[in-house]
Amino acid sequence: MPYHHGDLRRTMLTAAVDAITESGPAAVSLRELARRAGVSNAAPAHHFGDKAGLLTALAAEGYDLLADAITGAREAGGGMIDMGVAYVRFAIEHRAHFDVMFRPDYYRTDDEELDAARTRAGDALAAGVAADPRTGPDNRLARVAAWSLVHGYATLVLTGALETDDDPTVMARSIARFLFPHTEK
Repeated sequence: MPYHHGDLRRTMLTAAVDAITESGPAAVSLRELARRAGVSNAAPAHHFGDKAGLLTALAAEGYDLLADAITGAREAGGGMIDMGVAYVRFAIEHRAHFDVMFRPDYYRTDDEELDAARTRAGDALAAGVAADPRTGPDNRLARVAAWSLVHGYATLVLTGALETDDDPTVMARSIARFLFPHTEK
């Protein structure tokens, strides 16, 4: 008999992270997540409506975690390179979130919570880039360059397209230093 959870929403998001880690976001089903959580098949629909709703909530949570990581690196006195390393660390430590966040075909792009979280993450990156005087008043190019570098590197590592025995965060720092030797504080 299914039992009541004190926080079914959190339980379902955790089950989704586990399932995505095992099989990828395309394989997620609410029925399987309900089974993992020990609740009825209808229970997840109460919080999320459907699979897209669940993945929307997971993407929003991921953007909030990413914003925290980038902001934490900047507030600890780090510059653009430290923020980039924090981005790569986030991608590795929160792979299931990362796998969903940048796949808008999996979620509802018009969700207000998702939009707020995505904006918060973008603002965190923008604030860090703007803090570097070398980026100039119109730092859009620097933001796109920094994001492209760390996102591309993280994606190459996570998909196995780039095989390395090195710690990915150490390698990310080395790559960023190579390309931007005067950026670190």
